[in-house]
Amino acid sequence: MEMSKHFLFALLCASSLAVFVHSQDQSGFISLDCGLPAKGSNYTDINTSIYYVSDAAFIDTGISKTISPEFTTPDLEKQLLYVRSFPENIRNCYNIKVTNGNKYLIRATFMYGNYDSQGKVPVFELHLGENLWSVIGFVNASTVRTLEIIHVSTLDYINICLVNIKLGTPFISALELRPLNNNTYVTKSGSLMLLSRLDMGSTTNQTVRYKDDVYDRIWKPYNFFNWTQLSTTSAVAVSNNYHPAESVMNTASTPKNSSEPLLFYFETVDPTSQFYFYLHFAEVEKIQADQSREFNIYLNGKLWYGPVSPDYLVATTIYSREPIGMGRNYFWIIKTDNSTLPPILNAVEVYIVKEFLQSQTVNHG
Repeated sequence: MEMSKHFLFALLCASSLAVFVHSQDQSGFISLDCGLPAKGSNYTDINTSIYYVSDAAFIDTGISKTISPEFTTPDLEKQLLYVRSFPENIRNCYNIKVTNGNKYLIRATFMYGNYDSQGKVPVFELHLGENLWSVIGFVNASTVRTLEIIHVSTLDYINICLVNIKLGTPFISALELRPLNNNTYVTKSGSLMLLSRLDMGSTTNQTVRYKDDVYDRIWKPYNFFNWTQLSTTSAVAVSNNYHPAESVMNTASTPKNSSEPLLFYFETVDPTSQFYFYLHFAEVEKIQADQSREFNIYLNGKLWYGPVSPDYLVATTIYSREPIGMGRNYFWIIKTDNSTLPPILNAVEVYIVKEFLQSQTVNHG
């Protein structure tokens, strides 16, 4: 099958196995529980086995606060119990040492939880260096906002800043950095803001992250009423460069009507947004001699990639090499005339290009 100049078929490679082993011990992970008291309070999360430390060594401003007891439900993530609040200064910045030129997944998490007893959710800005990353707002006090961006540092540190825009006091609950394989999530320019990362065909309806995902990407379950689920209890080889979580890859979605395509779309309110897409496939059924599964992938009515015939119990990632510039993007995954079985999809990631034009250094104010 000839490879398109715009898209790459990511296959197994020996070098990625080393990354897999290296990532299992949280090497390079930075996991900050913001507002956690500085002494004697570091902990290993019982759900994820991730080791969290206080953020006190990474910032010299702000105050530690706890959310209101009415929001501390038994299933609440421990990282949401404390916040670091910034009632002073317009800009308050974390300074985190990283490796210059390396690629990182940066995740910031926020839950207001009426920590200040004011009962009024704030609105403020989150910056990466001097550049606006996102405006942070909340539906209510129990809303959890989680933002992710994949970013290559051009310095040996990263500044992540909370900026007061006079609509309430900025705060943050958790800040996490995860080193990635530099050969993955490659863009023509800019960083990648996460729009969606979906576990298609999930049979547990549970969120998946570390240790199932060596990079601690968070996969959310997704099932559409017009689809059905396929699954296997056998191990799926996930050692391509992207290392999708095995528990994500051993389930897949397929149309209930075997003659129908898999149809889904992604959109943003900004029609000028540019997207990168990553589709993960693995055959989870043992195909009989008189059966075949082969399909083409169409994006916005044009052939995007194909034909595809996923390998049995081996993860394959198909992704865009060029940004796609549409406010709404439709995918059709359609079986070929030679296929006796309908198409499948195990997982999908969607990112929006974010251009950072200013320096990563920060003027404090």
